[in-house]
Amino acid sequence: MIKPAEFYLSGGRAGVLLIHGLTGTPTEMRFVGNGLNRAGFSVLGMQLAGHCGDEADLLATGWRDWTASVSAAADRLRAQVDHLFVAGLSMGAVLALKLAIDRPHDVDGLGLYGTTFFHDGWATPAIGRLAFLLPLITSLGFGRDRVSEEVEPYGIKDERIRNRIVGAMLSGDSHAAGLAGFPWPSLAQFQRLSLHVRNRLGRVRAPCLVAHSSHDDVASLRNVRVVERGVNAPVETLLLDNSYHMVTVDQERGKLIERSAAFFRHVAEQNPAELPRGAAVATAID
Repeated sequence: MIKPAEFYLSGGRAGVLLIHGLTGTPTEMRFVGNGLNRAGFSVLGMQLAGHCGDEADLLATGWRDWTASVSAAADRLRAQVDHLFVAGLSMGAVLALKLAIDRPHDVDGLGLYGTTFFHDGWATPAIGRLAFLLPLITSLGFGRDRVSEEVEPYGIKDERIRNRIVGAMLSGDSHAAGLAGFPWPSLAQFQRLSLHVRNRLGRVRAPCLVAHSSHDDVASLRNVRVVERGVNAPVETLLLDNSYHMVTVDQERGKLIERSAAFFRHVAEQNPAELPRGAAVATAID
């Protein structure tokens, strides 16, 4: 069943599952979804557990709930396609890696956009850089009511898009733009997920397209190197020089879409026996 904030775009028998980031929304994946659909892919822009509501909704979930919602969405799309690709932004990229670790026979390839294991970009506030301590801090009962507010430039270099998204976010429209800050307990859950995946990157067998801003304000290129050195799979890296962290909505999203479509198509073509016969189109996910 499609959740209120999700979108499904019917296309061919190769599908892409799109995963948004922490406190985010499927809207941040919509440009990429539309572009991949125009390139012939079926696309499901999923909604993570606890997201697109208020802070209490998010705090009621943790990283295992988020991974379970990704797995459930993958089941829904996998039933419609012959090839399943998974692409995520920021924490969504970490969740995509987690799915590939858990279900290597189901995931044909990965799109890792602004992968965030470490909050170490040039605009990251001090608490973000010390986020690795949050699992300990929150487990001791401290900071459970604290929130790390998002700061300029909000991951977006394009001022027009930034003003539109930030305006919706600060107005409280979490359905369209997500929450305006990161609750410390949720950041602690993010850190637990990050450590879990980093320790298992060698189990990733799916080819990876790693797309990252050269000037990422949230996550430095150190995160790219972690993927390149850690996974046991071919890696293609795309560095974007005119964007910030939110590469799926920023100024070079067209280049991101083009490279993603070409990468996924190439991977699918390596298994011609599994390609669709004729022009079959996936039915809607209900």
